[in-house]
Amino acid sequence: MSVEALFQSLESRLSSRPARPVNLPGLVLREAAVLVPVFERDGVPHVLFTRRPPTLRTHADQYSFPGGGRDAEDPTPLHTALRETEEELGVDRRRVRVLGMLDEVPTISQYRVSPFVGVIPGDGQYNPSADEVAFILEVPLANLLDPSILRVEKREVFGAERELYFYTYGTHVIWGATARILRDFLNHVTQVPGMAATLGLSN
Repeated sequence: MSVEALFQSLESRLSSRPARPVNLPGLVLREAAVLVPVFERDGVPHVLFTRRPPTLRTHADQYSFPGGGRDAEDPTPLHTALRETEEELGVDRRRVRVLGMLDEVPTISQYRVSPFVGVIPGDGQYNPSADEVAFILEVPLANLLDPSILRVEKREVFGAERELYFYTYGTHVIWGATARILRDFLNHVTQVPGMAATLGLSN
């Protein structure tokens, strides 16, 4: 299976099932959206993350996917995700091929995040916003599927015990809502027939 076939299979899978909305009765959550950027380089699929600057009021120095709160001018959450990706990375929204939507995720800062998966150009030509992006992290998809980089903790969130995920890639730790979105994405990837062979993984 080629990387393109992997992306096509993900697109078919995501389009065949509705994304689950957040269900937290009694909580009023603001809308936000992110893009899970994937790309192919030298025949290898990658996932892109950004690290937020330490000067930001919320989630400073954390790894995230490009995205943010939905503006009144955004017709849909997808428009939000694409607009924010263009503003943060300098990737023209017209060059993003959207594969589908993952399940909504709530955040401690009381947002409901709509995550979309999109293929971006693999040329590495970014023009990041210094106000929003301190560092761009590109990780081969196969590395994210290595079970040794995942740690799970149980903590009380929104009045209930929930699992928190921590992905450690080198010196980089991905956690919080970004890790929950990543886990959902990786669960879909592992359901694609022939995925292991494409990524050079053993079954």
